[in-house]
Amino acid sequence: MGTVRGKRQTPGGWARRVAVSALGGAAVLASLLTPAGARPAPPEAPEPAFEAVNYAVAVDESASLAPEDMAAEKAAASRIALGDVSPSSHVTVFGFAAAEKPDQRAIDPVCPRTTLDAAGRESIGACVSKLRSREKSEGTGTDFPSAIRQGVHDLTRGTDPTEPRVLFLLTDGKMDVSGSPQYGDPAHRAAEGERQLTRELKNAAARNVQIWPLGFGSDPDKAQLDRIAAGGYQKGCVELPSASPRASKVSGAKDVGPTLEKIFAAAHCLRFEQGDSKRPPATLEVEISPLATVGSIVVDKGDPEVTISYRDPSGHKVPTSGTDRESRFELAGAGHTVEALKITDPMPGTWKIVAEAPEGHRSLPVGVSVLWQGELRGAIIMDPPSPLPGEKATVTMRLQTREGYEIKDPDDYAGLRVRSELTGEGFAPQPVTLADDGKGPDDTASDGSFAGTVRVPQGADGAVRVSGTLTASGLSADTRSATGNVALGTPDVTAALTAPTATAHPDSTVSGTLAVHNNSKAPHTLRLSVTDVRPGLLSISPAEITVGPGDSSSHKVRFKVAPKDILGSRLGDGGLRLAGTVTVADATAENRVLARTSVSVRVTPEPSFWDRYWWVFVAGGAALLALALGAAVWTRQRRGRRDPRGLVLRLVSAEGDVLHDHTAGPGRNQWYEFAIVEPHRNPRIQRSNHGPYAVQRSPEGGAVIRQRGGQRSRLTATGTVPLTDELSLSLGEETRTPRGRRPRTTRSRTAPPPAPTAGDGGASTYDAYR
Repeated sequence: MGTVRGKRQTPGGWARRVAVSALGGAAVLASLLTPAGARPAPPEAPEPAFEAVNYAVAVDESASLAPEDMAAEKAAASRIALGDVSPSSHVTVFGFAAAEKPDQRAIDPVCPRTTLDAAGRESIGACVSKLRSREKSEGTGTDFPSAIRQGVHDLTRGTDPTEPRVLFLLTDGKMDVSGSPQYGDPAHRAAEGERQLTRELKNAAARNVQIWPLGFGSDPDKAQLDRIAAGGYQKGCVELPSASPRASKVSGAKDVGPTLEKIFAAAHCLRFEQGDSKRPPATLEVEISPLATVGSIVVDKGDPEVTISYRDPSGHKVPTSGTDRESRFELAGAGHTVEALKITDPMPGTWKIVAEAPEGHRSLPVGVSVLWQGELRGAIIMDPPSPLPGEKATVTMRLQTREGYEIKDPDDYAGLRVRSELTGEGFAPQPVTLADDGKGPDDTASDGSFAGTVRVPQGADGAVRVSGTLTASGLSADTRSATGNVALGTPDVTAALTAPTATAHPDSTVSGTLAVHNNSKAPHTLRLSVTDVRPGLLSISPAEITVGPGDSSSHKVRFKVAPKDILGSRLGDGGLRLAGTVTVADATAENRVLARTSVSVRVTPEPSFWDRYWWVFVAGGAALLALALGAAVWTRQRRGRRDPRGLVLRLVSAEGDVLHDHTAGPGRNQWYEFAIVEPHRNPRIQRSNHGPYAVQRSPEGGAVIRQRGGQRSRLTATGTVPLTDELSLSLGEETRTPRGRRPRTTRSRTAPPPAPTAGDGGASTYDAYR
């Protein structure tokens, strides 16, 4: 026997989604061109069974309640009623306080016994809204005996005795009947209240009514609430400690709703997942397990004006009624403070709940949770399937969904109890301890596969059977068995099957190997089959193999994966694992089991165009990037080879004298533009935008001179280029100027102009050449 606890581990890339979107039109066109009837309809999974419960909710209405406390109680009552997953469940809601005058009553009925089908769930919000806090003149006490008496009456009168009977008791105080005349004179009322409470608890236990108290605030007496929980019927929906009635206490009103849901889940054998809580507008998230066969996403809106929409894990906005994809939807409470979307066969994963609200209705947080019920299946094998007396056999029980998908996340089966035993002819039942701890025969811890060993008694003779039972709150119990025969001699045929471990795509095959040896002198026909998986998801071929006398051979067997349309939306971007049990039986020897082993095939979506050819795009992108970088480097180098800065421009006379040196600075578009000033008197080079001359370096060395009109001349290190009839340009010896520093201009080495004489009349040199 083993108990499991675990934690959840937490999708496709943007490129895949882009590729899928781009190819979506082609997929639709292809589907339209596919002939009708080309694919068989996917086989339907068995209809999930929803366990019903008969319950009542007793809500404290005493005068001590603050308005927010009463609002929390109303929301809590609605949350569990709308969150119930069974359309056959029944609920009754009533308020209670105390009757302290002849015209008062302790009980205030608000919701008569209601079946929680679609119409019933829709009506709950309206009747729960009738709950109210009583005025002091209406009775201020807390009459627990009357509340329990009313609850037992409602749960047992004309109800199905096979349905669990559960009373939820919500209170912010402790029993107080001091003002109630029905409990006798004032001096004895407290004692009489205790006596009647004991009597009502015994009656509840005798009538199979569980009581789950929930106290909130600072006043409730936890010890008294524990006594109430222990006084009623103790047997829960499953034989697990989590299903036994217990009292709870929370500090404030905000915790009442989620805590009552958690209590309700334990009493009703449901699973509870708490989601986000945010003020609208907001997107909230909640997880739904792959084990869930039915679930209710419960949204406490805080304000009925808040509107809600729901998106499944693929991002698809789901309807609030009817069937969509592989799920069925039913919304209740849309116009009230609490609403719930019930989903049959929900898509597993993270659901998004989008909350929107008009201005003025965004002050209260929106909370989301999910209540779900599921089916956990097991597949059990014994190795060898036909053991010898005294031989040790390995028993393995693998967890999976009811459709045959593997379960790997320990959080999905937290609290699971596994029981197993070996029975057969000639010996007493032998218990088998199965564990998922990675020790002994168990290969990997917390992988959903439980293993153990058992020694077959020496007295075993004939058929043997190993069975295993899975029990977990919120998951229907499942018992699986595998049969075999004790081997009393060498069998005629032996077989060993090697199952595949490869990854497959929909509508493809993976291969395994079957090794057989026929020790007899007659042919034998072997039959191969895959069980413990929904028909159509995984099949094996060939179905039969004939082995000749004395033949020892190896055969390839193929496992065919269902097409994508049969796998449905569960496939997703991350894929899934199909799990089954492969059996090889000797049809010639009354279907004696020769080999039985587990098979697990990981199925991933067919690669998209991007998945197939991503490397081409990556390589092409890398090549383009390299070309771009190369081009940038080449351009920069080329620009650097033409940069004029630092060039020493030397102005030379017709006689070969150097008249002026000038160092070029940064150019405009790599051309340094200049002019010759005072060409006849004191000629020199001066920078001038749009000047008649421009110079840039030549990649081959030296420089290129551009003159007005577009004429270009090559200027080598030793050559000259005429600029005017009397002036030429050559290159001087260059001292490189660091980049970014202003180049220094060298003054002319010629003598300064002579001073003006008296005959000149004081005219300037410029005037002399005008």
